[in-house]
Amino acid sequence: MKNNNNIPRRDFLFTGLLTAALGGCNDKKNPFAQDEVVLTGEKVKLLSVDGEVIEIDKAFLKPIPDVPHLTNAEEREGIPGKKFVMVIDLARCKNLRKCQSACNHMHQVHPGQNWIKVLGMEDADHTAPYWQPTTCMHCDEPPCVKVCPVDATFKRQDGIVLIDNERCIGCRFCMAACPYSARVFNWEETLMASQGGSEEHHHHNSGPTSVAHQVKGTVGKCDFCPEMTRQGELPHCVSACPNGVFMFGDLNEDTVTNGAETFRFSELIKDKAGYRLMEDLGTKPSVYYLPPVNRNFPYESGLEKETGDEK
Repeated sequence: MKNNNNIPRRDFLFTGLLTAALGGCNDKKNPFAQDEVVLTGEKVKLLSVDGEVIEIDKAFLKPIPDVPHLTNAEEREGIPGKKFVMVIDLARCKNLRKCQSACNHMHQVHPGQNWIKVLGMEDADHTAPYWQPTTCMHCDEPPCVKVCPVDATFKRQDGIVLIDNERCIGCRFCMAACPYSARVFNWEETLMASQGGSEEHHHHNSGPTSVAHQVKGTVGKCDFCPEMTRQGELPHCVSACPNGVFMFGDLNEDTVTNGAETFRFSELIKDKAGYRLMEDLGTKPSVYYLPPVNRNFPYESGLEKETGDEK
């Protein structure tokens, strides 16, 4: 027999009341059906998982108590004791661009612009081509930070380089300084804003954030999804890739993972000859690449448009 002596009295009473309440309901009636919700008549616009703007009654919105409210200063400081790093395995990339579509959807990147670019590369005339996902490198010596005149772009103590859209004046000095062409300029409003959606349901912190908060006339870029990492979750590009191309982790803990596999970062880079792009520039990127040897897939174009089995 199960011992219930350790159940807190409050939880026990709540469980009993809930059981009694549900026990009195008709089995055929769903206690969570729409007629049990008191509709306010006030509609709000949200972005669905399919990228479409939908309208629902405000009564269906639920607060998210586990997401702490952070001030601009706290967000700019970062997470103490962390040093985030990403590893991209070029041998696994099939050009499905699930990473790109997930990133664009999460951050409401305007159509035609991408924070993650998947480039077809070829090292020499007689070598085989391969696919190279390219993101912001989150450099330890970021040239973009040095040229920003208003401190809108900055590096946190955990290594993530962010843009404060509330401070950005759109001068684009950072775009000129970035040797990786990782930044894009927001010439237009985001999809949600252009269709009359309210940002209050997507943006709970002012300033730098991974929630959909791109402002017309400012610069955007890959941000390592800082709100996901703060909750101990992986960035959207990592979890969206079906082939485990992206690995994300903490340099201080010496581990990276793609969600299905976990590696010791130092051994992975050493054993597979990991490298960083344009290391001679002294930018010290936090994104490492594993060379495209013993590839899982042949080099093919157009796979991102297929709708069948993508694995």
